[in-house]
Amino acid sequence: MRYTVLTVKWLKVAGMAVYPFILINDNRLRHDQLLLRHEEIHLRQQVELLILPFYLLYLINYLINRIRYKDHDTAYRHIVFEKEAYDLEADTHYLKRRRFLAWRRYV
Repeated sequence: MRYTVLTVKWLKVAGMAVYPFILINDNRLRHDQLLLRHEEIHLRQQVELLILPFYLLYLINYLINRIRYKDHDTAYRHIVFEKEAYDLEADTHYLKRRRFLAWRRYV
């Protein structure tokens, strides 16, 4: 999948996928393969869900988790899309063999 990496200095997180871009807050992160793979997994999720539904499901999942866990970090780590990305970001071949809607196994 092709994407463009943009450096956004004011970004509060190291990286973020906003189709068709990967946003990073520091130019040195352009070489962080783990971060880029994590964000590329999110780009794939976004395309699968036709982009806008991804953001809606992401937000709903976060809000439900926020109520359930009463903590931002825990709620964020339990978002199904984040679970897939964190679990498989180290696998250099994952995106080549990833199945369509693979994030569903984390529901």
